[in-house]
Amino acid sequence: MTSTDMRKDAEDSGPCGYAAARLRLLTEGTRSGPPRRAGLAELTDDWLTGLFEAGAKGLRGASLVAVGGYGRGELSPRSDLDLLLLHDGSDSGAVAALADRLWYPVWDLGVALDHSVRTPAEARKTAGDDLKVQLGLLDARHIAGDLGLTAGLRTAVLADWRNQAPKRLPELQELCAERAERQGELQFLLEPDLKEARGGLRDATALRAVAASWLADAPREGLADARRRLLDVRDALHLTTGRATDRLALQEQDQVAAELGLLDADTLLRQVYEAARVISYASDVTWREVSRVLRSRAVRPRLRAMLGGGKQVTERSPLAEGVVEQDGEVVLARTARPERDPVLPLRAAAAAAQAGLPLSLHAVRRLAAIARPLPTPWPAEAREQLVTLLGSGRPTIEVWEALEVEGVITRLLPDWERVRCRPQRNAVHIWTVDRHLIETAVRASEFTRRVSRPDLLLVAALLHDIGKGWPGDHSVAGEIIAKDVAARIGFDRADVTVLAGLVRHHLLLVETATRRDLDDPATVRSVAEAVGTQSTLELLHALTEADALATGPAAWSSWRGSLVADLVKRVAAVLAGDDPVEPDAVAPTAEQERLAVEAHRTGGPVLSLRAQAEPPAEPEPSGSQDPEPLGVELLIAVPDQPGVLPAVAGVLAVHRLTVRTAELRALPLPDGVGGSVLLLDWRVAAEYGSLPQATRLRADLVRALDGSLDIAGRLAERDAAYPRRRGVVAPPARVTLASAGSRLATVIEVRAQDAPGLLFRIGSALETAGVRMRSAHVSTLGANAVDAFYVTDPEGVPLPSEEAASVARALEETLRA
Repeated sequence: MTSTDMRKDAEDSGPCGYAAARLRLLTEGTRSGPPRRAGLAELTDDWLTGLFEAGAKGLRGASLVAVGGYGRGELSPRSDLDLLLLHDGSDSGAVAALADRLWYPVWDLGVALDHSVRTPAEARKTAGDDLKVQLGLLDARHIAGDLGLTAGLRTAVLADWRNQAPKRLPELQELCAERAERQGELQFLLEPDLKEARGGLRDATALRAVAASWLADAPREGLADARRRLLDVRDALHLTTGRATDRLALQEQDQVAAELGLLDADTLLRQVYEAARVISYASDVTWREVSRVLRSRAVRPRLRAMLGGGKQVTERSPLAEGVVEQDGEVVLARTARPERDPVLPLRAAAAAAQAGLPLSLHAVRRLAAIARPLPTPWPAEAREQLVTLLGSGRPTIEVWEALEVEGVITRLLPDWERVRCRPQRNAVHIWTVDRHLIETAVRASEFTRRVSRPDLLLVAALLHDIGKGWPGDHSVAGEIIAKDVAARIGFDRADVTVLAGLVRHHLLLVETATRRDLDDPATVRSVAEAVGTQSTLELLHALTEADALATGPAAWSSWRGSLVADLVKRVAAVLAGDDPVEPDAVAPTAEQERLAVEAHRTGGPVLSLRAQAEPPAEPEPSGSQDPEPLGVELLIAVPDQPGVLPAVAGVLAVHRLTVRTAELRALPLPDGVGGSVLLLDWRVAAEYGSLPQATRLRADLVRALDGSLDIAGRLAERDAAYPRRRGVVAPPARVTLASAGSRLATVIEVRAQDAPGLLFRIGSALETAGVRMRSAHVSTLGANAVDAFYVTDPEGVPLPSEEAASVARALEETLRA
């Protein structure tokens, strides 16, 4: 059925005909995107025109006006109808009756309506008082009635907007900034609001308003396409959910992708992020231009008076060869020749970042259009300028994004294309892959004084996750890519080997420190063998911290930092020729020894509960926040016996204590006492309210160990009384064996969604399997539990391979049940 037939149905059949025609239009597979939005607006226009003409017989001086998105002719399936009934004030009673004839049929169909009834003077006054009303009126479009009345309002509103632009545009910019602070950046969010987040449809509308002011204009290349893409996604979201929503929730992304004919949800998010990046960059450039124009207007009268009316001379300050500063931006010098100078893009970028200034849009586009490609390998100056750019700190981000939007980065580093705008479906990560790499370089720039080769640190930071665009282990894929990239940009063979090794092992230190027994000599030796040299260890330590800090707040803490530092110290000793300290030689602290002796004397558990807020071992980078509190330290000593881990974990779960980190190990008693106790060192936080008293915890722990406290029953009753809210379906738990993880024990790794009682279930399953716990290392990264358990058979030796695999399978089945 054609759009003409649909309009005829709407006209002939009234509201029911409009509803049927609207439904046919929305379910037509051949019409989507701009044609469907325009068709829906046209169909709605015809229906409302019929309503207006039927209700306005004999009434003059009135018109029906579409504003906002409807005014632009962009109706999504569940969009509001933004309508203004405009009148000249000559017959308010007739206008009120007409309003009823218009609004009630819309409400009866269940279509959302945002309406107002005003004279032109009232509309202009309201717009002057409310910026959002004024923005809506900038897109006013006549539907029915007195065309002259509508045209007069449009002319007056546009004139008001242009006259008031010096005052209203800063107000609009502040409104956009507040919304960005509240909603976040669309190009990095896993569940973005397509309209309200920075880089979304609201910002695209704001750019139209700036252009309408004639004060400045947005860079138009790619902007219309980016806006269209976001509107297409919103259309698909409305159709798949049946709701007027702008938030692209995780559980709906696959359906929306299918509606748009895309491969999967990641492809969908990547397209959304690319569109948002174009709009965000256009916003940055536009607001910078607005500020420049307003500054110029404020300064020019005074300057003319001082110069006697002479022409203003713009000062240009040299920054580097072919690069100057002009009016707060970095531009190319008049003598610059990009077509003859292949290093100029990197030189200009490095100069801009070092000066803390943005690259001008004109300069970036000129470099993208005519700059010569760099030879392979790069000349030394190009490599040095890249390192300078990466080491410039926070200003690097804005400069890098300007180059990336115009395609300069992928021309310099073709492998960048696979990570560009690539989402990371992990609650720990707050950035896309490409932005995370730049954030890591920014963090690494704070540590360049800690290493002997800051250039290798910065380039490793840029490349450490470059393999995430390829299938398989990203560290393995990244090692191969890093070799190629490092050779291409001109590093010698030895440096290429170091960079590839840093990329391959960038997770080695943090994973080993948090999941392995550092008192096991095999752990330290394996890291030393992988690292190879002191200088590489130094670089890897700095890269590890930069990577974690750039990931998000859940990825790093003073506790993790201290564990990594401890591991680095031990590995450095081995690389210097010392043997790792044997487990039996590790001396307990005075507090641990006191608790152990008391537990042995009393034959029961002894515990210590105290707040922890230790500073990190090394000074924090400049500009960082105060060290975060580590929660509360719970130190428990228990005579060595079965069931300790599930008992302690269960008691903590019953008391609603969240376990942030946990360690369990056997502690030999001092000479003359004999025997051993189990020492548990935990960091916990109260899920609700305040912490329980230590005496209550000990009493319940005694009952849990003697079997009189039914922990499983208590947890089941609580879950039944307070069922957990439905949310995103987490991936299933995964249990693996770490081959060659230790010569003293079998290492079982568990990765699962963190939940109350999880550690109790793991400990119970391992007890049921009949294994002995030598040590445990538990950590929580956001919503993910990442745990390692060192187990042996009852005789204290590692499990045979078949038995170990059977224990792992049984544990995984338990956690997935």
